[in-house]
Amino acid sequence: MMSEQNSQQKATLPQAKDLSVEEQAALTSGTNPWSIGSVPEKGLPNYTITDGPHGLRKAQNLEGMDVDAAVPATCFPPAAGMSSSWNPDLIKKTGEAMGEECIQEQVAVILGPGVNIKRNPLGGRCFEFWSEDPYLAGHEAVGEVEGIQSKGIGTSLKHFAANNQETDRLRINARISERAMREIYLPAFEHIIKTAQPWTVMCSYNRVNGEYSSQNHWLLTDVLRKEWGFKGIVMSDWGAVHDRAAALNAGLNLEMPPTKTDDKVVHAVRDGQIKPEQLEDMAQGMIDLVTKARPAMEKGAAGYRYDIDEHDEVAREAAREAMVLLKNEDGLLPVKPGTKLAVIGEFARTPRYQGAGSSLINPNKLTSFLDALKERGVDAQFAPGFTLDGSEQTQALTDEAVSAAKGADTVLLFLGLPAEAESEGFDRTTLDIPAKQVEVLKAVATANKNVVVILSNGSVVSMPWQGEAKSIIETWLLGQAGGAATADVVFGDVNPSGKLAQTIINNLDDDPSMMNWPGEEGHVDYGEGVFVGYRYYDTFHKPVVYPFGYGMSYTTFEISDVHAQKSGPQSARVTARVTNTGSLPGAEVVQLYVAPPACKVARPVHELKAFKKVFLEPGASEEVTFDLDSRAFAYWSEQFEGWKVEGGSYGIEVGSSSRDIAQIVDVDVDDDGKRMKLTEWSTYGEWADDPVGSQALNTVLPELEKKYGHPIIPDSQLIVMFLRSAPLSGMSMLLSAEIAQDLYTRTMEEYEKIRG
Repeated sequence: MMSEQNSQQKATLPQAKDLSVEEQAALTSGTNPWSIGSVPEKGLPNYTITDGPHGLRKAQNLEGMDVDAAVPATCFPPAAGMSSSWNPDLIKKTGEAMGEECIQEQVAVILGPGVNIKRNPLGGRCFEFWSEDPYLAGHEAVGEVEGIQSKGIGTSLKHFAANNQETDRLRINARISERAMREIYLPAFEHIIKTAQPWTVMCSYNRVNGEYSSQNHWLLTDVLRKEWGFKGIVMSDWGAVHDRAAALNAGLNLEMPPTKTDDKVVHAVRDGQIKPEQLEDMAQGMIDLVTKARPAMEKGAAGYRYDIDEHDEVAREAAREAMVLLKNEDGLLPVKPGTKLAVIGEFARTPRYQGAGSSLINPNKLTSFLDALKERGVDAQFAPGFTLDGSEQTQALTDEAVSAAKGADTVLLFLGLPAEAESEGFDRTTLDIPAKQVEVLKAVATANKNVVVILSNGSVVSMPWQGEAKSIIETWLLGQAGGAATADVVFGDVNPSGKLAQTIINNLDDDPSMMNWPGEEGHVDYGEGVFVGYRYYDTFHKPVVYPFGYGMSYTTFEISDVHAQKSGPQSARVTARVTNTGSLPGAEVVQLYVAPPACKVARPVHELKAFKKVFLEPGASEEVTFDLDSRAFAYWSEQFEGWKVEGGSYGIEVGSSSRDIAQIVDVDVDDDGKRMKLTEWSTYGEWADDPVGSQALNTVLPELEKKYGHPIIPDSQLIVMFLRSAPLSGMSMLLSAEIAQDLYTRTMEEYEKIRG
């Protein structure tokens, strides 16, 4: 009977065309800070939407904006950690769990994932974003979208677009070339849109090339909907709408939070500022969203409950794979049975497990490393070492840490960034961890050489101190089960398999974006273009501490037998074999980078185009296969206003990091044949290099030589060099005016004749 009634309700859900202009306007703005627009008298509810993206942050008071008061939920590792898993299947599993929690709390859309590029390691929100690489960001975060939406809950892919800093984020004008947009800042969005169709996309606060994202027609309609085929709704970030009429015209369905300006929308329709069909289309998107969410909302209303312990175990599994083993001299890890341990650092007792700001989760559970030791029955001497506030280091804390270290076989030293150092709302000013922590490390390392540093931070920290530690584990931020997961890795229950999604550098001067960071006078120039992260460091041979894609294991792997075979004019199939050559089970991430030949545009020396995480028992091996389409070889051509593949021999690099390439093979790729139409402003060199243009010249030049009785193009390398850079209509710089005009006129005629 209930399902029959539900079907009748769904069948009677009105369409936007059946609503008044006032009702349509109401649907395009929320009813409160956390609910979509509603028309209750027409059966259109105000479903709840809440923050994510690494867990459910549902405000206890939906009428308020208090980001610290939220219902309990599972805190999964933020993207900074999850991205290091390189495991889309695991990420999808966490998404499924998040979707189940949304059902219980009757949340129709969770706001995430955030796939903005980590343009600069100082970015205050790097902990919430996935990578410096767009391919990795898109191919990982898509798992979260697929997992959540498999439960009938919507996601909100954010922040569209170019939200890469917190400084002046509400109004900064990001000035970016279209090539950089297409190759770096849009591909993660594009892949997720085309692969998983997130129900919603959230626009960013900032301006992109002069226009606020909330009213940027090129972004929201031309690219998102027309090019990529997006079918969902676009909502604003909270407070990002400056002009509702302009936003609706650009393709923004939902203003959040409500500004109580529906009357302005109604007047704009009546005054002709908004076409009635545009408002109707935007309102219909909101009705479609309600239709998709209704089954899950009804399931939640019927009393659905998720398993808290089961989700905590998923969070623990995710945290295990998020950790990156950076260093392990003398096989200090895993900790051997019977080892006398000292645990030093306040983070072991007071874990830094998530970032601050709108993504702050109120965790169902929380396990510190000390809690995990207690559960395991492991006895270790603990010393806090330092405080997490900004106070000066005391000698007493240092002395206590040194005393604990002297009495131990191995020291586990927990260092990192306190919560106040990185958050939504501001950018960091340094890569360094607090000086007092380094002071404690040096003192402890003097007392005991067997030091394991375990880091907690949301973005890269400098490591000039790494020589003081034999082992380093980068845990990033691990969510509520991070303490137990860290113990799993430290004691060898789990073999670390994380790989860096962000290059670690010591010197900010080595980052190309620093020339324009964080901008000035209301704008920021993305002057580094496509050379972001490892694309810059590897191309220009810059020193790094640990390269993109790097991560150690307790076992060893070999990548071999790489073969690449052309599978189409601009596509290839690549196979490789990965073998566990060590004595422990473990996982390796096989990474494929494409190295282009010399091209007409500046390109990075290589770019990640495929990856696969493979779990293997000792001695086992597996063949992995990668299919590369034309995009793997293409760059965005502003001249062609589209993707361009230049023919040539491309290097296929397969390895375990961007700087640890096991084998390189070549594959020949056909040119895509795209040619610009030549004009009077095309240079003589462009005419000579173009197949049709050169044919026209080869016909005309002999005719003119016969007419004038001498060679038209002088037999001089220097003069030819000058002529090659001259427009066809401007050859009089070195030829007589009569001959130059004759050459231009006849060549244009012959060119059009050949082209038909």
